[in-house]
Amino acid sequence: MSNPATGSVTLTLDGSNRSVSLPLLGGTLGPQVADIRKLYNELGIFTFDPGYGGTAACDSKITYIDGDEGVLLYRGYPIEQLAEQSDFIEIAYLLMNGELPNAAELKAFETGVTRHTMLHEQIRNFFQGFRRDAHPMAVMCGVVGALAAFYHDNLDIHDPEVRRIAAFRLIAKVPTIAAWAYKYAIGQPFVYPRNDLGYAANFLYMLNSVPAEPYEVSPILARAMDRILVLHADHEQNASTSTVRLAGSTGANPFACIAAGIAALWGPAHGGANEAVLKMLGEIGHADNIPAFIAKVKDKNSDVKLMGFGHRVYKNFDPRAKIMKETCHEVLGELGIKDEPLLDLAMELERIALTDDYFISRKLYPNVDFYSGIILKAMGIPTSMFTVIFAVARTVGWVSQWKEMIEDPSQRIGRPRQIYTGAATRDFVPIDKRG
Repeated sequence: MSNPATGSVTLTLDGSNRSVSLPLLGGTLGPQVADIRKLYNELGIFTFDPGYGGTAACDSKITYIDGDEGVLLYRGYPIEQLAEQSDFIEIAYLLMNGELPNAAELKAFETGVTRHTMLHEQIRNFFQGFRRDAHPMAVMCGVVGALAAFYHDNLDIHDPEVRRIAAFRLIAKVPTIAAWAYKYAIGQPFVYPRNDLGYAANFLYMLNSVPAEPYEVSPILARAMDRILVLHADHEQNASTSTVRLAGSTGANPFACIAAGIAALWGPAHGGANEAVLKMLGEIGHADNIPAFIAKVKDKNSDVKLMGFGHRVYKNFDPRAKIMKETCHEVLGELGIKDEPLLDLAMELERIALTDDYFISRKLYPNVDFYSGIILKAMGIPTSMFTVIFAVARTVGWVSQWKEMIEDPSQRIGRPRQIYTGAATRDFVPIDKRG
């Protein structure tokens, strides 16, 4: 819960003698927030905030972002420390439970996830119903939502044990579903999970191995994938997380809620940004073409955009981007890629943009998507799978946010208001009398 009111804001309605005192609430970090819940009852008016950029729909203890300072905290821990010293399973425990686990707690949690990685064998039939050229995100939406049909007798969301098992099932099974979506698209046999591998290593194994020959997961690549998952695990109340919370506020089962989050993530303005970066670099083609490209970006009459720079929240350098840049070099070194044109192009584009007053004044710094796409491409993962991998990572955050919302006694069903701009009241006209 938020801290008790520390002050108030008085709002007076012009042309009347009515006013309302709105309590100011505060969190552990961040600005104060005016509680407007009584605004309509007191003054008969609503607030207007398209995109909810200035509205808090909930209080949360999970993730904190300071966009001006380039800070990202999971449960109070800086993302830089977690990416360097922790791994995805430990982060999953942290996000869900609020504290870092001790050795016994981590082992029990890891076992809980591992024991749920298998899919019901009948789920294989769902994949056969999709076209071969179906986008993997379409498959993800359908199959994740269908999990509710397999666990329909265990969906009492008000039972803590049911929520715990549902969390294990989602965190464990989404990578398997993602890998099978990829295998289905390329016509290869489904690969079953291996419980002797770590979370990221198992995911890479299911993506890349085939029955015809052995496949050894590179520790460097497994660590890179783990880092990608850590950096994307949660990011406060973004579009997909808000979608999960909105769906969950109705009492919908967790599988439906996460499927809704996957659908929201599919949008190119959200989860598809790293794919857009690769497309942009491909269109630039060569470093010699960067000045002309930059000129188009600056041209107000042009629709050319610099993808992978700037962020809706961060007004400084995205802290995740620094880690991704280091990981990018590690992956290319492991794969023996010494002359990667896309990376060279990206580095030159970064250098030019960061020394240009146009971008500096607008605080357009590289974000995490600028580098993650290059890493995934170097690992041989097709662009159609980029958003799927994002969904694998973010499932942990979605489940944590859903769980927190269900356990919040002040949470109500989501019901945004609107400004109605349609026709005023009018009478129905019979069809023979219409002009």
